Amino acid sequence: MDREGMVGVLMERASVREYTEQEPTRETVEAVVRAGQQAPFAAQLGSLLLRRDRERNPFGAPLLFTVCADVHRLERVLERRGWTRITSDAAVLLFAIQDAAYMAENLVIAGEILGLGSCYLGGAAFAAEEIRADYGLPPRVFPFVQLAMGYPASRPRPRPRYPLSFTLHEDRYREPSEADVERAMAAMDEGYLAQDYYRDYVIPLDGGRRETYSRHTYSWTEHMGRKWGQWLADAEDLLGPLRACGFEVGRVPERREGGSSPA
Repeated sequence: MDREGMVGVLMERASVREYTEQEPTRETVEAVVRAGQQAPFAAQLGSLLLRRDRERNPFGAPLLFTVCADVHRLERVLERRGWTRITSDAAVLLFAIQDAAYMAENLVIAGEILGLGSCYLGGAAFAAEEIRADYGLPPRVFPFVQLAMGYPASRPRPRPRYPLSFTLHEDRYREPSEADVERAMAAMDEGYLAQDYYRDYVIPLDGGRRETYSRHTYSWTEHMGRKWGQWLADAEDLLGPLRACGFEVGRVPERREGGSSPA
């Protein structure tokens, strides 16, 4: 595939929620996973869980990857070298999440090149305790995101994106004007309305707010307002799952006896 073809794969990618009965071969799955491993990394802090169970997998997908921020493996390697991690959970999690995110994106791109479709499932982190029990995860392995994958039964159109001028800042951050914000909102809303994307998924209003949208006028910016203006107000919603996976964000691990120290 030439460079233009590779860019085209990225530009045409969209989430797939319907899959054929075709099963990816072992060689295809291994190629996707190896591509995931080849993503940039800080310390290879991303690891993968794979479930091949259409009955349980979302959308009946043949593959469900759970991409984990995995500090446990790092600690095992450090232990073999006579080191104990003193880097805080907050700092090491930042790098682990970066590693897991890069890996997850490589999985998607490799899958697209090989004819597979996929859909990210961003709620994995909030189901961490259930996933941890399901897979028998050791401490300090955090399920960051899940990815359903298989051969698409249909190819959805790519979803709209903000205008490039609203995303790219050269030399310094440019505060958008009211007109910039309006244009960006219009681009997203008109694009989603044209695809009739949210007709069957209107988030109910909380707090006595009066509904002013119909299924035919509700679109992306209102959807974003209802998500981020109504959900997950308590940091404990995420800190609790992190603690269940052995992470204490904000606490620095104590040095233990017997560990090496840099010369």
